[in-house]
Amino acid sequence: MKALLFFASLTAFAGVADHPDVLAAERLFAAWVDGQMAYRGLPGIAVGVVHDQELIWAKGFGFADVAAKTPVTPATKFRMASHSKLFTATAIMQLRDAGKLRLDDPVSKYLAWFKMKPADGDDTEITIEALVTHGSGLPREAGSHWSNFNFPDAAEVRRIAGEGRAVYPPDTRFKYSNLGFTIAAMVVEQVSAEPFAAYVQKHIYDPLGMTASSIDRDVPGLATGYGRRMPDGSRAKMPFIDARAMAGATGVTSTVEDMAKFVSSQFQPRILSRGAQRQMHRVRLLENNWQSGYAVGFSVRRSQDRVYVGHGGSYPGYKTQTYIQLDDKVGVIVLTNGDDAEPGAIADQLLTTVGAAVGRAAAVKKAPVWDVSWSRFAGLYRSGNSDTRVIEMNKELVTMTPNGAAASVQGRLRPLGDGTFRLESPTGGTAVGEIVRFVEENGRVVRMVTGGGSYSQRVE
Repeated sequence: MKALLFFASLTAFAGVADHPDVLAAERLFAAWVDGQMAYRGLPGIAVGVVHDQELIWAKGFGFADVAAKTPVTPATKFRMASHSKLFTATAIMQLRDAGKLRLDDPVSKYLAWFKMKPADGDDTEITIEALVTHGSGLPREAGSHWSNFNFPDAAEVRRIAGEGRAVYPPDTRFKYSNLGFTIAAMVVEQVSAEPFAAYVQKHIYDPLGMTASSIDRDVPGLATGYGRRMPDGSRAKMPFIDARAMAGATGVTSTVEDMAKFVSSQFQPRILSRGAQRQMHRVRLLENNWQSGYAVGFSVRRSQDRVYVGHGGSYPGYKTQTYIQLDDKVGVIVLTNGDDAEPGAIADQLLTTVGAAVGRAAAVKKAPVWDVSWSRFAGLYRSGNSDTRVIEMNKELVTMTPNGAAASVQGRLRPLGDGTFRLESPTGGTAVGEIVRFVEENGRVVRMVTGGGSYSQRVE
């Protein structure tokens, strides 16, 4: 199924959904998922691939209700579990944009009952930012709710936060905390004077057109959740479970079609300032392996020199995963109703097949901008502490350090017009992003000037 996001302007992406490579990748992935469903006995899976403002491909596999043989479609509703944290963090950033709170405000400024004992006696106060980046050091949970499915109400959360103790000092290390996001959602309620579900509906769902999404409601069209497959092939049918006060950590319900709209808003901000959106994607805490971490509400991982933001989710009977590659403006969504579905592995395969094909098909192929007269800028430039060689390569100017350890390109000079260029570099230690210009005297290039005035004399 190919569903378009109604707010999108599709002109720039015409043809991506029907590109032969994309269609071939869809067939390959669908065949693989069919095999997974058959050999693993999975109940149902819904997937979607987004490019910028378009839902390129969405498809359902298996059943939303096995007994009734209700098929999964892109409109099937799933409990999104920890994807809920994306919406809680978005709400916090909206209130920050509105000047109603600061990320470095202590939580106790808004919740007087928040008196969690520090891990160490001289710890600083836990801030709102620490809550939404998993840097608070708070315990992971607020009770035995994953065992008995009896999630706490607000009074119980207040009791825990008033009597409990942090595990680590703030910002010591990444430590996942559903309790932290529960309290962040309570900050949203206190500052906005709106119940959390009503706030999300009014300020996130409605503006994005997420008409099928809800919070902690047993709504029509919700897929039945199933437990893991037992040795005899059976699966327990899971009841509807209300997350109660922990809705901000795990209470959202949504669909592939609705989540595609949320993913698209990460490429073109619609409910946040652009600055707030950038902040949400910037990693704040790294895991000890330095391969993954957490931003503001978003998990972040690095794989094969690519950085992805997104989130996973786990709720009794449901497992979900979203990955977003911001540079390519490609996102994948995987929603399942089986406890052993492993949506992260499915999302990886969706990325490497359909996602990769979409990225290639949508890539803008720009003819190189080249003026043959720019060849005169190629040469060796020397300053007091370094040499820079400017080289013409394939109709572009690149820079390298001639006495460096490797014959590698350090930067590229992108033409801006009027003989000026912008320095592009994979690393930030250089004058990356700054303007480079060449000074000529008597028809001869004599100097290269970078940024605010640093220069190198041409020596050959």
